[in-house]
Amino acid sequence: MQPFLRLNFVTLWVRDQERSRQFFVEKLSFETIVDMPTPEGSRWIVVAPPAAGWLPGTAGAGLSGIALCVPPEGSAESQRIGQNTGFSFLTEDVRSVFQAWSRRGVRFPLLPTEPSWGAGQARYALFEDVDGNSFSLIEFDEATRSLEAERRAEAARLEAERQATHDLAIAKQVQTRLFPQHQPLIRTLAYAGICQPARTVGGDYYDFLDLGSGKLGLVLADIAGKGMGAALLMANLQAAVRSQCATAWEQPERFLRSVNQLLYENTAAGDYATLFFAKYDDATRRLRYANCGHPPALLLRGDGRLERLEATCTVVGLFENWDCPMEERQLAPGDAVLLYTDGVTEARNGEGEEFGEERLLEAARQHRELSPPDLLVALADRPRRFSPLEQSDDITLIAARCT
Repeated sequence: MQPFLRLNFVTLWVRDQERSRQFFVEKLSFETIVDMPTPEGSRWIVVAPPAAGWLPGTAGAGLSGIALCVPPEGSAESQRIGQNTGFSFLTEDVRSVFQAWSRRGVRFPLLPTEPSWGAGQARYALFEDVDGNSFSLIEFDEATRSLEAERRAEAARLEAERQATHDLAIAKQVQTRLFPQHQPLIRTLAYAGICQPARTVGGDYYDFLDLGSGKLGLVLADIAGKGMGAALLMANLQAAVRSQCATAWEQPERFLRSVNQLLYENTAAGDYATLFFAKYDDATRRLRYANCGHPPALLLRGDGRLERLEATCTVVGLFENWDCPMEERQLAPGDAVLLYTDGVTEARNGEGEEFGEERLLEAARQHRELSPPDLLVALADRPRRFSPLEQSDDITLIAARCT
């Protein structure tokens, strides 16, 4: 591990910015962290010790580094070029830095030495840049221990962040596989789903269940909460739905009671999800559904009429004794059903106004001639453009059109 240097932001007066920049970069292995033109036609150049081996100064002190500036000719600042700058670099190993820089041609008027006041606990040296500006290179044993502790803490923090990023990437891959990987073939219904998490992983869930003999199950759910905790509950709910779906066609109420019981038993008190479940019969075009505390699905009839498929029972997973009445709708060619989570309608603009169901309905009518996948892309884009803020909740939708 290479010794590192530490300094706060300072201004160094030089005769030639580029020549000085080359000195710090080539001789001292510094990095050019800013190099940009100024309105006056000159350059704003800032150099700093290598990013891999230095720590910023006091929190809130701003950018750490050395600004290389050419003073006006004849100014007081120009008279300071070639003098002792008073700048000190703190390092954990003066001799190591001295040896490395000396091999590159850096001039040291004062070689590493131990001052009498240091009592064996300090070492320092003086070096010069191309303009003769002199700097101190200082090592204190106590400061070295402190810097080493800071470096270890910084390395541990970076490693923790790297590991967390890695773990989230794996979690995202796993969660992506929990969504349907194929769609059961249904002759009279074109359908699609989309989920755009607010974070790397989310708590929304949609699914397409092959119930056999031309029967399809549509599932859309929203776990209470966000982030990793909601994602774990989402996986729990998906497992419950998939494991119990064999009874979903003949006994949908029993199927949903089993899902509720599994979620209730396998989650903490207070965990729950809103859920919309519908089973569609390809032969009869009948749609039976249960809305478990979820936002109302929108049924757009081919003649333009709107029907809201409101809640038929409360949320799943919160109560042990729970039941779910089913309702039924007859679909006809041209009818469309839109399911969504509240991340769509509750997106807010800069004034705090919600996107709302009416805007969603307006967008659905405007784009109703699109195929379900294209319709969902258009609909998911509306709340994101409506809100200038960072997406705060998952956006998930299912669109199905009777053909």
